[in-house]
Amino acid sequence: MSSNQENAARALTWTVSGMDCASCATKIRGAVERLPGVGDVEISVMAETLALSLDERETAPEAVERTVKRLGYGIAPRDVKGPVAVDQAGEGACCGGHAPAGGHDEAERDKRWYQTGKGRLVVVTGLLLAAAWAIELLAPGPLSPWAFTIACLIGVLPVARRAFAALSAGMPFTIEMLMTIAAAGALLIGAAEEAALVVFLFAVGEVLEGVAADRARAGIRALGDLVPKTALLEEDGATRQVQAAELRIGQTVLVRPGDRIPADGAIVEGTAGIDEAPVTGESVPKTKGVGEEVFAGSISTDALLRIRVTRTPQDNTIARIIRLVEEAQEARAPTERFIDRFSRYYMPAIVGLAVLVALVPPLFAGAAWDTWIYRALALLLIGCPCALVISVPASIASSLSAGARRGLLMKGGAVIEAAARTDLVAFDKTGTLTVGRPMVTDVWSADGGDEQTLALAAGVEAGSSHPLAEAIVRHATARGIRPRAGRGARAIAGRGVEAQVDGETAFVGSPRYAEEQGVMTPAAKRKIEMLEEEGKTVAAVFRAEALAGVIALRDEPREDARKAVEELSALGVRSLMLTGDNERTAAAVAGGLSMEHRAGLLPDDKVAAIRELTGRQAVMMVGDGINDAPALAAAHIGVAMGSGTDVALETADAALLGNRVRDVAALLRLARATMANIRQNIVIALGLKAVFLVTTVLGLTGLWIAVMADTGATVLVTLNALRLLGFRAAR
Repeated sequence: MSSNQENAARALTWTVSGMDCASCATKIRGAVERLPGVGDVEISVMAETLALSLDERETAPEAVERTVKRLGYGIAPRDVKGPVAVDQAGEGACCGGHAPAGGHDEAERDKRWYQTGKGRLVVVTGLLLAAAWAIELLAPGPLSPWAFTIACLIGVLPVARRAFAALSAGMPFTIEMLMTIAAAGALLIGAAEEAALVVFLFAVGEVLEGVAADRARAGIRALGDLVPKTALLEEDGATRQVQAAELRIGQTVLVRPGDRIPADGAIVEGTAGIDEAPVTGESVPKTKGVGEEVFAGSISTDALLRIRVTRTPQDNTIARIIRLVEEAQEARAPTERFIDRFSRYYMPAIVGLAVLVALVPPLFAGAAWDTWIYRALALLLIGCPCALVISVPASIASSLSAGARRGLLMKGGAVIEAAARTDLVAFDKTGTLTVGRPMVTDVWSADGGDEQTLALAAGVEAGSSHPLAEAIVRHATARGIRPRAGRGARAIAGRGVEAQVDGETAFVGSPRYAEEQGVMTPAAKRKIEMLEEEGKTVAAVFRAEALAGVIALRDEPREDARKAVEELSALGVRSLMLTGDNERTAAAVAGGLSMEHRAGLLPDDKVAAIRELTGRQAVMMVGDGINDAPALAAAHIGVAMGSGTDVALETADAALLGNRVRDVAALLRLARATMANIRQNIVIALGLKAVFLVTTVLGLTGLWIAVMADTGATVLVTLNALRLLGFRAAR
């Protein structure tokens, strides 16, 4: 569109029912992009949405809706609950016409298969086929072929309408067109019984494929169902029940023991065990009290809580997880893009081969026309790439759903594919391999005044949010030591903090920085070496002219860190710790975890180390999602640790919501299982095609076997992909 048109265009979003695979999205995209005034088309199969910008001076929104309906899908504006049913009973579209009339709206989901539009089509075509067989059995003669012809025509009519709608949109090579040609051709050569059977099997395939594909969405819908529909709102001392979707930031809700929390918020009264399994996958409840954050969908197991709402229902953690998983469906893996490109050439090649099979033997070998036309029609059906096209996105969808339910978020197929190739996992130390809550273990003063050293350090660090600074201030408070009054504090990147204390500049920094400033003493160096060999982090406290003392802190490794390294090693993946700590401390921590390490790294050094490593192998970087953002971005895959934090969800390629180091190995196992599943699906799809292409050309299998092979391959591929929904994070 021109710039003037872009200015006149407005963004519109519809709910589209019946989209069950990437081919559905491709078909809709191809049709609506041809409409004048349409741009920026975005389609989400998982969310069942169509978004685009539209210049209504050229095309009305109703024209977009008519175009989508003609392809066999239900469509309604996004703010209307439930999509509009398509016009023809039983219509739907996908590789095999997966969608029912009315699609996958809430009402449709609650129906049994035989109550849906495509289910009714199966019943009708099945009854007509049975009636035709009964006529053939009870009254053999010229009547039974007409009965089979009628059964075929009634069943194929909605398919043909979709085929010609796609043809008018510039997409001739669809399964609907192949089915229409095959059925019409079979009728013309007198194979009415087989034509009717083919149409019936095709309708059965639609039911099976639609049911199987909807299972992939069920996992994501189940996440949304974890958030309760109602909440107990407290206002003016009274409690009333309201819709959870209407809650606003700042309101207070009451959560009784055993209730699910209706919104993301902070506890203002009460202490309880919180079961966060829906969000983080962690099965052991965490005890939380006043001031601590809780997530929508988690459960207060044993106490009454009052919670202040901190996020709108549309922006709570589970809602954001669902959005990320839905968006991740559109981040296609390289394998999926290759399959799509391959299928564009494969389909015309199959049609060309079918034409040759129909023409060459009769023209050049005098073979029977009806025999070779029949084989060509069967070849058209067996050659449909439905199973191949759906093989990758079906596995990706199941994998993303399974991961989300276990606190493992990956943003798309490309991330899954890259994670499966990982050779080395680089870990940040503080907050990733360790619990991120260091404790002061030793205070040593050059003149024996330990309390003065601690008071000076606390005065410099007061107000800093760095974990080491908070630990020093916390320790001083616990010992009843009042921090010296400091002002004008500023951080010195990679070295420490300085502030004005009692009119003089004071520093809390690394021993190396103290040495650079010329204040380090031999006695202090010996003490520091001893502390660092014990795996402790040491901060030097000094003024411009003299060292006051040193403070040692230790951040204990997470309970599962060592087990995580062992599991990665079992997968053939190396583990490397990157830290700003000195060599002796890093060696002590890494040695306890049996992993490699690099020490003394400033933030820029971490990025340089990651870039060096990525030049030789596939590298995953795991950090806290805040301080390590540059290193996360530099790695092939950046993974953020974090229990649903904004940064953890938004900045990295993947996030571990449970804050468990072992989840890194679980994520790699899921990624590898997904890629293995994809390879299995491709073998199933191409293997069955290859076998039946040969048997069809040789005349060993006919039309109904061709349809069963095509539909069967699609169903097998989808069911195989759904096995990933049962993935278990524990090895």
